[in-house]
Amino acid sequence: MVNIGCIMKYSKYSAVIIGSGIAGLYAALKIEQQLNLSDGILVITKSKFGESNSFYAQGGIVAVMKDNKADSTASHISDTIKAGAGLSEFNTVKFISEHSDAVIKDLLKFGVEFDRDENDNFCFTREAAHSVRRILHSGGDATGRMIEKALCKKVQENENIDIYEQTSAIELIVNSKDECRGVITFNDETQEYETIYSSAVILATGGIGQLYKYTTNPAGATGDGIALAYRAGALMQDMEFVQFHPTALAIDGEEKRFLISEAVRGEGAKLCDADGVEFMAKYDERKELAPRDIVTRANFNEMLKNNTDNVYLNATCIDSQKLFRRFPTISKKCMECGIDIAHDFIPVAPAAHYFMGGIKTNLNGETSLKGLYAIGETASTGLHGANRLASNSLLECVVCAYSVAQYLKSIELKTPKQIDEDIKSLIDRYSDEDVILDELDMGALKSKLKDIMWDNVGILRSEKTILAAMEELRKLRTEFPRAYKCLNREEYEFKNMLTVSLLIAYCALLRKESRGAHYRLDYPNTKEEAMHSFITREEGVPDFVK
Repeated sequence: MVNIGCIMKYSKYSAVIIGSGIAGLYAALKIEQQLNLSDGILVITKSKFGESNSFYAQGGIVAVMKDNKADSTASHISDTIKAGAGLSEFNTVKFISEHSDAVIKDLLKFGVEFDRDENDNFCFTREAAHSVRRILHSGGDATGRMIEKALCKKVQENENIDIYEQTSAIELIVNSKDECRGVITFNDETQEYETIYSSAVILATGGIGQLYKYTTNPAGATGDGIALAYRAGALMQDMEFVQFHPTALAIDGEEKRFLISEAVRGEGAKLCDADGVEFMAKYDERKELAPRDIVTRANFNEMLKNNTDNVYLNATCIDSQKLFRRFPTISKKCMECGIDIAHDFIPVAPAAHYFMGGIKTNLNGETSLKGLYAIGETASTGLHGANRLASNSLLECVVCAYSVAQYLKSIELKTPKQIDEDIKSLIDRYSDEDVILDELDMGALKSKLKDIMWDNVGILRSEKTILAAMEELRKLRTEFPRAYKCLNREEYEFKNMLTVSLLIAYCALLRKESRGAHYRLDYPNTKEEAMHSFITREEGVPDFVK
């Protein structure tokens, strides 16, 4: 048993950003640049500063640039909507596409560099489901890492931005008027709780990949912001849409899988079996450049049909010098595993990669709760629809971060001075007397949850498998007897993972069709009318999800 203390600190900030990926960092810099905030800005990260999903993004960032004569916003809008399987919101897609040129040029001012040719022109590349070359890269195949590092440096140098590391946001502070007035945090190193008051809380916590056994996402992708917002009463959208990337490096059953970027297929690599027989033509006339959901299901079907753990990506047809220059990170990782990508097939298999659902927001990042904003993967803006177009994610991060900063210029960001009974009662839950808790085997609990989601609410789903998942998740929750306080970051993460898993399963059960990344074996057809799904804590949710 462990005695959990009740140390509670109090502080206030004009704006609080939860998450230190590209969306959160860029938002912090743009807010600081545009606003004179009396109480400053706070960036909270539950791990080390700069550790995020963004850091691992290889593919690149969509850049619809005015000087790229081969491209246009109309073309990008069309490609995005086609990939989104009917669920992409036209106005959202148009807004983000039209702001692409401006934000890319703004990133350059913050020290972000993109790959250029010998004439100092941007090197545009092409990825699946894009009709033209419009993807910018940095460091070849390390785009996310390079943008993240540049923005981290700028944030650390900014005296108006404070940083909390090893700190988890565990509860949003919401008053009786459904207004967000701050956040309660837990420092995993000091075991201290802190109440942070703010009239602008921005969730930029990334995705949910760790809910699944196999994922390209880092350990921190546990759906924290989504769970926080849901428990606070915010509206969720399209929670059933989880994107599985078709090509993750499949080595010795490793569950954390290294991403083999879609850009490799964009440069000409082919999917095949162990004998080199290509198969994508059976599934789609676009072959390797079909949307991700189609390529993922093709790979998964081939694995099931041949009873194998992976298929292969053949990049040997690409000039070796170009291959190593264009994909240095992938080349190095494969070589460490004994694979020379210029001569050997790369074993690949699908893995959970990106979440199209999340907290419903408008283009200003506003959620259904006043004072609460969400940007990046944790938000559902309507850009991605049912199936994200490659490299649109980083573009959405920066455009929406820019947009929320612009919007906050019109808001008077005064730190709340009064608290009502709802807030007082919430704070009391964490600052009351000490609590004695039994230690739990969190590794085993997380492993069970990941197996449940991968086996039952994964690439192929049905009513039978989804119901089985919900029943197993209910049982799993009984093994985790935590109402409010938890022992550590890992337990708070698991609490969030359970919440988000149940929401995904429940929404997957309700969508009786196949659309984009959501594929139902018992409902293989797509309905003519495309409808978003919505869910809140209070409306239409079974008791076992609350």
